[in-house]
Amino acid sequence: MAKIVVLDGYAENPGDLSWDELAKLGELQVYDRTSCTDDDEIISRIGDAAYVYTNKTPIRKAVLDACPGIRFISMLATGYNVVDVAAAKEKGIPVCNIPTYGTAAVAQFAIALLLEICHNIGHHSNAVHNGKWANSADWCFWDYPLIELEGKTMGIIGLGRIGQRTAAIAKALGMKVIAYDEHPSDAGKAVADYVDLDTLLKTSDVIALHCPLFPSTEGIINKDSISKMKDGVIILNNSRGPLIVEKDLADALNSGKVAAAGLDVVSSEPIKNDNPLLQAKNCFITPHISWAPKESRQRLMDAAVDNLRQFLAGTPVNVVNQ
Repeated sequence: MAKIVVLDGYAENPGDLSWDELAKLGELQVYDRTSCTDDDEIISRIGDAAYVYTNKTPIRKAVLDACPGIRFISMLATGYNVVDVAAAKEKGIPVCNIPTYGTAAVAQFAIALLLEICHNIGHHSNAVHNGKWANSADWCFWDYPLIELEGKTMGIIGLGRIGQRTAAIAKALGMKVIAYDEHPSDAGKAVADYVDLDTLLKTSDVIALHCPLFPSTEGIINKDSISKMKDGVIILNNSRGPLIVEKDLADALNSGKVAAAGLDVVSSEPIKNDNPLLQAKNCFITPHISWAPKESRQRLMDAAVDNLRQFLAGTPVNVVNQ
């Protein structure tokens, strides 16, 4: 049987899922983690494998040149920027991704960030457990202003599958939903009103980022765009960290121009200790876990197996470098 290697399987499967279906398709070797900087280690681990799976471990041209046995590469993720897809195409190697596994989970998490900002539930629960309610002079207390979302406007930048699901949940909360997308769709029109970017920035109470990272969207939240926003706006990002100029957002949080931010992604991950957002006011940061419910990861696993199964059948799917 041909060899299959998984270069960094731990994030996808820390032990609560099974690789058994993938193992049925070849001689499987799973590594929890592989260096992202040491091409020699990457080359050594791929060896003469025909089928390679990666999440964040880069497969550069030098790796492709040194591993001529590679016939197929699949991401364990949607993004594929860690693979030199052009070099792979030159060698006739299809690179496949997993495009839709996390739609429900990521949209749910965006709203979870928003609700935490609105109610500070974690803080208030901790305060109760630490005795503040038991020692309160009143029958209730709150340490932060509480925010009702009904009637407020959510502006979504990027109205693809995840943006549409977030819009539907926001509507169920009674919010008005507007959106900016370079490629409007009929499906998007069913859940939001399309507007230009300046209108979205000026009129939204909450701005949620659900767009891909392209040159046109990198740094889309910056000093200039923030200046166009309402005072007290809330910003959510569980898409891609570089969509935000982090120093500009930190300054806006500290000045109060932006009331709060809910972020599941940052520009460099794991986050660096000198990231200005760590010291910013009212900045809620989680460690890139929107995608990670078990149900979502199982869909990812199923799609990853199907990518190879379809390739072996001569009908490759989810190929990003055709």
